[in-house]
Amino acid sequence: MTGKEILTLDDVKLLVNTFYDKIRKDELLGPIFNERIQDRWRMHLDKMYTFWQTLLLEEHTYNGRPFPPHMNMPIGHEHFNHWLGMFTATVDELFTGDKAEEAKWRAANIAKMFENKLNYFRSHEGLSIL
Repeated sequence: MTGKEILTLDDVKLLVNTFYDKIRKDELLGPIFNERIQDRWRMHLDKMYTFWQTLLLEEHTYNGRPFPPHMNMPIGHEHFNHWLGMFTATVDELFTGDKAEEAKWRAANIAKMFENKLNYFRSHEGLSIL
């Protein structure tokens, strides 16, 4: 841990870039992300910068709905747990402080919410989220 706090957009970019560099190479998650994103990684990273900038820095730059792109992905509990473990480890490797703790807390809540929503919609086939 470096002891650095998450205070700026550059800090958010460091977190996002480091995390997704790991994701792209990961045996479990890499193939899923790489197949879905393909050659649009720059767009995905830009979207993740604004997402985490909005959540952690309270600079409202993200405009979107984060759940729908995940609706039809072949993911389940093991994927969410692995994603969260990798995210938490990345935060701990790079940062400390209140915003680092908030990032891990928010990631845990996002993973739980997405997993619950996916389970709900899968058990209620034909239900639209719109």
